[in-house]
Amino acid sequence: MSDSKTIKKAYERNRKAIEMRPSVGQSTALTKVKIRDGTTCEIESGSKTLVCDIGEAEGGNDAGPGPGIFERAALGSCLAMGYAQQAAVMEIPVDHIEVFVESDFDARGQFGLTDDPPGFKALRYEVRIESPAPEVQIIKMINRADARSPVLDDFKRPIPIERKVNIESTRAEPS
Repeated sequence: MSDSKTIKKAYERNRKAIEMRPSVGQSTALTKVKIRDGTTCEIESGSKTLVCDIGEAEGGNDAGPGPGIFERAALGSCLAMGYAQQAAVMEIPVDHIEVFVESDFDARGQFGLTDDPPGFKALRYEVRIESPAPEVQIIKMINRADARSPVLDDFKRPIPIERKVNIESTRAEPS
């Protein structure tokens, strides 16, 4: 298990490496998603694998969490890890961290029943931290972590998206 000294040491080492060579902190990541059994997605990213699916009521197999769960989980876990990291760096003792992420959505857009966007309408998160440190220090740490959270930033601002389509025909050629 990572303790606060290990977290702080890694953070400072990585910060120094990126400060000395900014290109060290810049890269491109790739995640591959492949459909099997109708709606079940096999997700591969490096050595990590996940499964995503929709529920049976939606025509899926209910083989794993749905995309909305992963979105909320990505935000909540990024925030929670950021709080743990900043607490370690700032040497603020923390006994417990929890982040609750709640989303509002309206499925009508997904089914073409409205012109409204099909995604989340709102996101809210609640941070629960147990610590003997003064509240003002904890708030400062939370604010610093939020300001540096890559996933929180991804949700806050538009990101350019490009689409490339590759269609491979499976039709038999006439002989």
